[in-house]
Amino acid sequence: MHKVISGPYNNKKKSHISFSVEKTLGKLAKWLRILGFDTIDGQDFSDSRPMNTEEECRIRLTRTTRVRDRDTSGRLIFIKSDHPFDQLTEVIQALQINTEDTEPFSICIRCNTPINPVDKDFVRNMVSDYTWETHDTFQFCNQCRRVYWPGSHTKRSQEEIKRLFALASNGNRS
Repeated sequence: MHKVISGPYNNKKKSHISFSVEKTLGKLAKWLRILGFDTIDGQDFSDSRPMNTEEECRIRLTRTTRVRDRDTSGRLIFIKSDHPFDQLTEVIQALQINTEDTEPFSICIRCNTPINPVDKDFVRNMVSDYTWETHDTFQFCNQCRRVYWPGSHTKRSQEEIKRLFALASNGNRS
């Protein structure tokens, strides 16, 4: 059973929800970023230092029962599954997120910074000649300087997202 999320999330556009993800949930963090959610990963919730999640209005995602049992913030989702796709389904169902709440491919999956469209000439020396010649649309992360373009990985991710929301709306996973 998931903890009930309360507080500012009920009145907020869901794409503005942000997460703080336990370090063992790195693939889940990547997928949340692919969906456009601000997601800090690598957090260690098991130590005694206080978390800033309340000040930042972040929802904690954990698989650690000790963390679940001591949480009093009401901003925690306990993840049961070992599989990233199933974990993502758990988050989507717990927060009742739908496709309209997402902004896929808007955040750098590496450093969690918004990415921006750039002119093709800007990335000329940053991508392979083949990529530059076969694509017209590019996005760029100003933080880590990673370049993104709509390649086959984007198409596969979009198919996974469609499948994910279809399964989440049915309440199960196959």
